[in-house]
Amino acid sequence: MLYLQSQTRNRKKRVIIAVGGGIAAYKVCELVSSLFKTGVEVRVILTQAAQQFITPLTLATLSRHCAYTDDDFWQANHSRPLHIDLGEWADLLVIAPLTAHTLAKLACGLADNLLTNTVLASSCPVLLAPAMNTDMWAQVAVQRNWQQLLTDARYHGMFVGSGLLACDRIGQGRMAEPQEILTYIQSLLHTSGKRDLQGQNVLISAGGTREYLDPVRFIGNPSTGKMGLALAQAAMHRGAKVTLVHGPASWEVPLGVEAIPVVSAESMGAAMKSHLQDANIIIMSAAVADVKPRDYSTQKLPKRSLPSSLPLKPVPDIIAHLAQLKQPSQLLVGFAAQTGDIITPARAKLQYKNLDVIVANPIDKPESGFASDDNQAVFLDQQGNQVEIPLVSKLQLAHCLFDFLGLFHPEALRRKQRE
Repeated sequence: MLYLQSQTRNRKKRVIIAVGGGIAAYKVCELVSSLFKTGVEVRVILTQAAQQFITPLTLATLSRHCAYTDDDFWQANHSRPLHIDLGEWADLLVIAPLTAHTLAKLACGLADNLLTNTVLASSCPVLLAPAMNTDMWAQVAVQRNWQQLLTDARYHGMFVGSGLLACDRIGQGRMAEPQEILTYIQSLLHTSGKRDLQGQNVLISAGGTREYLDPVRFIGNPSTGKMGLALAQAAMHRGAKVTLVHGPASWEVPLGVEAIPVVSAESMGAAMKSHLQDANIIIMSAAVADVKPRDYSTQKLPKRSLPSSLPLKPVPDIIAHLAQLKQPSQLLVGFAAQTGDIITPARAKLQYKNLDVIVANPIDKPESGFASDDNQAVFLDQQGNQVEIPLVSKLQLAHCLFDFLGLFHPEALRRKQRE
């Protein structure tokens, strides 16, 4: 059995967080602290304007390393120029918040401070998290600079959020939340910034379905949809257009992902079928009910009226139906949540449901399966390839799955880009 190796090297990953001058700078404290806790080496750069909102001492304490400012840049107390050292050191550079001023300088290739000089002296991916007033963000010049910068493959842009801004305006311009930025950072550290799913449409199902007996009682399962969410995040970060059909969930769908909330297996099947034609990759990670109550009451049943035995009837098999409808150019990936021997039943499901790839994951192992943040799995395909992934985060597992598809099914992943 093969083990799919991640692209991480033995040394710790290295990330520079560059802080621009905006009120959203306070959010960077949580980002730096969370990033350090994941085992990443962090260095912080503050612009002169950023120091009006947050101090170098705060970020130095959270990163466990001195935070650099322009005062450090202009002092000749380094064996090599500071921006060269930092640029060569980094695996990833994150600018948060990205102001309109810094955006304009980057779009023009200007370098007049430590931040912009470090960007030009580096070759690593750059993640941008803009934050500004709604009217500023909407300016033609700002949008032109933004779109121009994103034509450079190095730059990865986060969506700005909407809501109440510090200027009391309600609209677009909010910086992405620290957890969103952290997730994107983890993706870029895995992929080194590659967009191998650019031009692909990825259709994903997530979460559990509910089959109601009456308006308040249902047959369900413990699935939270975290695995499907991670797949959507990973696919989007690799450049794909993502449609996520999900059951009831407590998480928010990431900006940039088309979300289709559903409840029952029937509604999930209809949504998957309606989006099937446009998809290049279809991933059924949802935990779909197998049966539902034969009878449904539109009114809540009194406790005394509940049946002593519950007549059931099967629900349509969504993935088997998709397998019948899909084109040869499409990849269909299924999930098999199992206890005990996970490979034998998964391999059987791969064959009799005519899937291209199946992900067998144990739900009886510690810290994996339903509701956990981590997972482990074995990938199998029709060509006999079998790859085991040990316990990793669900985001990491999602990336490993796309690595598997790229390794063993590269023609399918490139097909859309050639059309």
